[in-house]
Amino acid sequence: MQKIAFVGFGVVGQGLAEILLEKKQILKKKYGYEYKVVAVSDFTKGSALDQKGLNLSKLLKLAKKGKISEYPGAKTGLDAVRTIRQSGADVIVEVSYTDIKTAEPAYTHFKAALGAGKHLVTTNKGPTALYFRELAALAKRKKAAFRYEGTVVAGTPVVNLTGTCLAGNDITEVRGILNGTTNFILTSMEKGKSYEAALKEAQRLGFAEADPTADVEGFDAMAKVIILAKSLMGADIGPKDVKRTGITRITLKDVEEARAAGMRWKLIGKVKKTGRGVAASVRPEKVAVTDPLASVGGAKNALTFVTDLLGEVTIVGPGAGRKETGFALLADLLAIDRTAK
Repeated sequence: MQKIAFVGFGVVGQGLAEILLEKKQILKKKYGYEYKVVAVSDFTKGSALDQKGLNLSKLLKLAKKGKISEYPGAKTGLDAVRTIRQSGADVIVEVSYTDIKTAEPAYTHFKAALGAGKHLVTTNKGPTALYFRELAALAKRKKAAFRYEGTVVAGTPVVNLTGTCLAGNDITEVRGILNGTTNFILTSMEKGKSYEAALKEAQRLGFAEADPTADVEGFDAMAKVIILAKSLMGADIGPKDVKRTGITRITLKDVEEARAAGMRWKLIGKVKKTGRGVAASVRPEKVAVTDPLASVGGAKNALTFVTDLLGEVTIVGPGAGRKETGFALLADLLAIDRTAK
């Protein structure tokens, strides 16, 4: 019986909770997976802890009202760190706010969880990008799992793919579309919309935030590139080592000229082994229409792995979404459960 505590219970956390409820019986029958949610702590919605187990349906109803702290019979009023320490959980699902510049408060949550010997599953890019080596070393010392599939392309398997299906390959390069918002904007511009009109449409549909800087200037993709470089290639790089350019200077004329030449603009994140280490970049590139990445439109993401045994392998899938990102967390929870058996 896997005991789970949530730190953060917004869109992604609730997405996982809904999946756990929906698939409870099939997970038990097909995978022998059983779970118990013992605690939830959210900065705005409050906290609830009961080591006997919390009812997920009741939690979701309270979360929608922003009143988790009103869970009847539960211990309430605990902050995230005290929740981690007192929960009795085996696994901490950390899905709080991502701050790519400071990695806080999630970095503190990560250290508290791993330092206590608890497994950590997360979609949080900040600490994973900035402190990957330190956190991986802490997890190893404490014999705890540190799993972060959802930090790169939501539920589309990337980290797990390289660790299982592509195991044994030397991956010399990874390049691809790591941000769905910018891909949606560039796809819309191919249909004749200006950058400004495409951005407004992305915001209306919920693909882009009111302040789209993290997406359109390449910061979101940069964090993912750093995670790939550190986790797949062992590179010790940070934000200053990534050559980053966003899409804000791409004009409708640029898009039309590329199309006439049989090319398409994509914001490409890339990590590549070189004779001097690992080079990393995020920048708009013209991609030939014969490239698998060129056919990936809308808000979808895609990555091409260059390997020594299989050549180029491309995976395409959603890079965001409530259930899609929740699935990444579920995949990591199941992996931890399989290892424990």
